[in-house]
Amino acid sequence: MQQPQVWLVEDEQGIADTLIYTLQLEGFTVELFARGLPALEKARQQRPDAVILDVGLPDISGFELCRQLLERHPALPILFLTARSDEVDRLLGLEIGADDYVAKPFSPREVSARVRTLLRRVKKFAAPSPVVRTGHFELNEPAAQIAWFGTPLSLTRYEFLLLKTLLLSPERVYSRQQLMDIVWSDAQETFDRTVDTHIKTLRAKLRAINPDLSPINTHRGMGYSLRSV
Repeated sequence: MQQPQVWLVEDEQGIADTLIYTLQLEGFTVELFARGLPALEKARQQRPDAVILDVGLPDISGFELCRQLLERHPALPILFLTARSDEVDRLLGLEIGADDYVAKPFSPREVSARVRTLLRRVKKFAAPSPVVRTGHFELNEPAAQIAWFGTPLSLTRYEFLLLKTLLLSPERVYSRQQLMDIVWSDAQETFDRTVDTHIKTLRAKLRAINPDLSPINTHRGMGYSLRSV
C-alpha cells in the first residue's frame, strides 16, 4: 500500500526534524521545503496528499502560499502550523481554505493525527459518483468540480464542500451550525461568520457567471438554502 505523501513547508530545522521523524514513524512519506516558493513551483507538476504549512515563511506569506496552492489543487488538504494564535489569524487561515490550524508549541503526534483525519475526510468526499445535476448546477464529485451554466467554478476546498452540501439538498434550509458540523467537521475551531464569509464569496463567484440569478437564499434567523435555478 502506497504511503501518503505529505509536504512540510517549515523553515525552522528543529521543528522540521521533529515532525519528519514523527510523521515517518506514523507511515507518511515527507518532503521538506524550507521556503514556500520551491513548494509552489513543485506544485505545478505534482500534487501531494496533504500539506503542513508554516505561516511565517521567509520568502512568501503562508496565507498567500495556501491561496496559490489551492488555486492549483482546490481539494488539497492544508494544515497551518504557526506561532500565531490570534483569532484573526486563525479565522483568516480557515477562510482562505485551510482545513485545520495548530499553534506552536504543539504535539507532533497530534499534528500527525490531524493530518490522518484530513486524509480520511478527503477519501470520503472523493468517493466516485456520477455527475449530479441540480437546476443549472453540475456536480462532478470525483473531480471536486462544480459548474454553473456550464462554466466551472474556481472554488477553495471549503467553498466546494459548502456548495456541494447545499446543492445536494435543494430548497432545504441549513442553519449555520449544521453547515459548520457538516463542512468544517474536522477543523479545530470555526466561527459563525466563517459560514457567512464563504456564502458571500460563493455568491460573488456565481454572480460573475450570471448576474441576474442569485441561487443561494438567506433565511433570517434560520440559515441558508439553494434554489433549483
